[in-house]
Amino acid sequence: MRDFHLPGRSAVYAGNGLCATSHPLASKVAIDILQAGGNAADAAIAAAVLLGICEPQMTGIGGDCFVLLKPPGEDRIVALNGSGRAPAGLSAALMREKGHATVPLHGPEAVTVPGAVDAFCRLSADWGNLELAQVLAPAIQYAEEGVPVAPRTAFDWALAEEKLQGAARQYYLVDGAAPRAGQIFRAAGQAEVLRRIAQQGRAGFYEGEVAEDMVTSLRSVGGTHMLEDFAATACTYGEPISGTYKGVELVEHPPNGQGATAILMLNILSHFDVAGMDPFGTARAHLEAEAAKLAYDARNRFLADPDHVRRLDHMLSPQTAERLAALIDPTRAMPEAAPLSEAVHRDTVYLTVVDRDRMAVSLIYSVYHSFGSGLASARFGINFQNRGAGFCLTKGHANEAMGGKRPMHTIIPGMIRREGRVIVPFGVMGGAYQPAGHARFVSNLVDFGMDPQEAIDAPRSFSGPDGMLVERGYDERVRAELAAMGHDVRVPHEPIGGAQAILIGEDGVLVGASDPRKDGCALGY
Repeated sequence: MRDFHLPGRSAVYAGNGLCATSHPLASKVAIDILQAGGNAADAAIAAAVLLGICEPQMTGIGGDCFVLLKPPGEDRIVALNGSGRAPAGLSAALMREKGHATVPLHGPEAVTVPGAVDAFCRLSADWGNLELAQVLAPAIQYAEEGVPVAPRTAFDWALAEEKLQGAARQYYLVDGAAPRAGQIFRAAGQAEVLRRIAQQGRAGFYEGEVAEDMVTSLRSVGGTHMLEDFAATACTYGEPISGTYKGVELVEHPPNGQGATAILMLNILSHFDVAGMDPFGTARAHLEAEAAKLAYDARNRFLADPDHVRRLDHMLSPQTAERLAALIDPTRAMPEAAPLSEAVHRDTVYLTVVDRDRMAVSLIYSVYHSFGSGLASARFGINFQNRGAGFCLTKGHANEAMGGKRPMHTIIPGMIRREGRVIVPFGVMGGAYQPAGHARFVSNLVDFGMDPQEAIDAPRSFSGPDGMLVERGYDERVRAELAAMGHDVRVPHEPIGGAQAILIGEDGVLVGASDPRKDGCALGY
């Protein structure tokens, strides 16, 4: 239990339905949809699409999503892959010939075809209760009328202002500058696109004038995108992957997401007495940093488009984790793993909804870097993701850029089962940090008995491409001790990631949590 003398927030308790998102308006809309007869799938779609208006630097209809869904009355988990593919004309060889060692972050080469809209339409058709038009109505209204920019969103927007190019500056700046907290942001062009999707389904986005706008805009800056690339976009169902940690099962989306990295991290940590450590002390932070280096090195070697993944079983094997755990020196930091071409980013939205019938949805939705590629379509202002930057250009690598291929993705929704019962849909935002964030969240619950809100509030550290980031929530002594062990310790300018979670109690009570590092909240009824 938290100390009520100190600043903080309580977990949210509810009996009928509950949602947790990174923006209050999205949480409110999700509850409205549930109370109007929608289920968790309907509410998740409504909230997600609205988040593209409330947090356009983080996500939007020009991006991708992944979903884990627990049907009502079951503990089976369904995985839906809403990530798009590279246009057929993308060529790693051509980029290498031009002198690129990595995919250009803010060029058309990084723009993969958006997959989220197709996934939302499929999720609605297969699992929703309401008509798609009703589900999209709140986002259409807010896009037309505008939303006041929230404080954390304004902070991120200002950092990304210089990355916006061409038409994106027209659509995503207010009076030529990043909007301040409280200023109104409108997206009338996106409202029109959403109306067409509401009326025509996926065809309203992937065919006709909207698709033509996207293709023409991308080709005008050197893209190889064609209308056929958009028309062929289709989400896919897959089987989740999982691993056990001290009596609980962590369920992750399969590749091309990086969920296997979180499972490998927990498998490594299982060889140590984490529960005997100070949860906010040096030993645990060091151990997690070392486990992350090893797990991310495996990620960089093996994860890719599911049709190209070759050694997933090896990555998830307990024997692999045992051998890697033996490499960890409890007193000394090892060198960082060689990074993939992936550049550092922390830009994603995650939300979770559980309804009265206990359908649970864990959904993550992103344009990759802040405002993605920094490019937008000329007519409708659709911001293009730069997910293609998740590819590498190493010849013969499983994740080598190629037309028609999905890149390795950082965004991962999660769920936790205990004794076969789904108990927590959750997710952690923060780009490369996400697998480490999943491992820490699970460990906070299991090793230290924290409730979901405490597990999210707890200070974070992460050893990655920027050095070892240690939030100000840690004692200065911990930073000094980590530096003495050889870590390149830094205090991050931004907090590390964000998170949402819902605990489904055995008594039927729902317990929701939302990260104070973001603008959002959990709401129930």
